Amino acid sequence: MADTTVKKVNRAHGQTGTMGQYYLVSGSSLSMRMWECAPGPFDPQPVRRDYETVGYVIQGVAELEIEGQTVLLEAGDSWLVPRDAVHRYRVIEPLLAVEATSPPAELQGRDEK
Repeated sequence: MADTTVKKVNRAHGQTGTMGQYYLVSGSSLSMRMWECAPGPFDPQPVRRDYETVGYVIQGVAELEIEGQTVLLEAGDSWLVPRDAVHRYRVIEPLLAVEATSPPAELQGRDEK
């Protein structure tokens, strides 16, 4: 039988992760999260994650350093971080962005530093 579960998550009642992300709705193979970040330096250490990430900048500006390239992300831009790609971010202007991860980043400690 197909899973027909309907889920709704209101940000005000959702969980917050250890890096400040707001977890939104998630399914068995995909999840969403939102970031509201202040400007700052690049993340201290580049990371490699065992999930794929796609994102969309709603407002603000950030830089994504990925596999030796630096990509400027501005309002209206979307991006992809492939699974196992070495990357890190730097927020340049106050940022509001939404990401989807597959498999869900919050499962089995995947999102921990």
